[in-house]
Amino acid sequence: MRLVLGIESSCDETAAAVVAEDRRILSNIVLSQLEDHRAYGGVVPEIAARAHLDHIERVVSEAMATAEVGFADLAGVAATTGPGLIGGVIVGATVGKSLALVHDKPFIAVNHLEGHALTCRLTDNVPFPFLLLLVSGGHSQFLSVAGVGQYRRLGGTIDDAVGEAFDKTAKMLGLGFPGGPAVEQAALSGDAARFALPRPLLGRPGADLSLSGLKTAVRLAAEKLPAPVSAQDLSDLAASFQAAVGDLLADRLKHALADFLAEHPGGKHVVIAGGVAANKALRARLQTTVATAGLELVAPPLKLCTDNGAMIAWAGLERLRRGESHGFDAPCRPRWPLDAAA
Repeated sequence: MRLVLGIESSCDETAAAVVAEDRRILSNIVLSQLEDHRAYGGVVPEIAARAHLDHIERVVSEAMATAEVGFADLAGVAATTGPGLIGGVIVGATVGKSLALVHDKPFIAVNHLEGHALTCRLTDNVPFPFLLLLVSGGHSQFLSVAGVGQYRRLGGTIDDAVGEAFDKTAKMLGLGFPGGPAVEQAALSGDAARFALPRPLLGRPGADLSLSGLKTAVRLAAEKLPAPVSAQDLSDLAASFQAAVGDLLADRLKHALADFLAEHPGGKHVVIAGGVAANKALRARLQTTVATAGLELVAPPLKLCTDNGAMIAWAGLERLRRGESHGFDAPCRPRWPLDAAA
């Protein structure tokens, strides 16, 4: 039974995990840096990199201890080598390479996006092919996934990522950080029909997304609110924004589904992954769209939607059992698309 240690440090979570080939997560340690960045209303790359450096040794040690394994028990060491904030990526990748070198283990350089893409195979054993909606703070795209390393981009954002739009909306409305959960919480008590916000590209051909116009509309609506702005005003605007995003994603998903099924007529699954996949309202909206099309929606457990080491360890295992590993000169990349041809 092969075991892989996975290390993740591409943004503001320092994470490490040990995962077994039979899909057991033996440990999954995630250290959040929320308090380090809260005062700035967003992630500060230099602060994130320094925090990774300060804590990564302890996080890895805790992951190994919790899993009750030694380095001799590992079949390999996997680490995120991109895309992401390059300072943090370098910290995690260097630790992963060093451990692999010292303990004479294969090193697997993992694309952070592939970690999200393959999590559904760890949690639900989803077979290929499947349609993936990857939505996070930095990435929003539809991908046809035919196998490990076989990704075709069907559409994506032409400006802001969905998670970024949530974060900036929360900041404009003073809802706090992190923005995604703050907007979702505020929207629970809001009237989604109060503000007539735009749905950019709604009904247009293709599966591309645009969020910048919606974000601007939220700002203009907030500026027009009469003083003093009440908590209900903010909840209504948050709910209206979230509903607009749901409508956009559902519409774009219909177009992506048509493209996917034309390529893979037997496809049965739509997977939503990334930090925004933790949003329950958006999950429910997409569930309706997928069910109408006769397919099954798969979303990882909430704790595996956000960045974590288990997804990196599993992606490493998927690569390792295909006979793949990488040299210690594997580059760290701030940008690294899954579909290099897109």
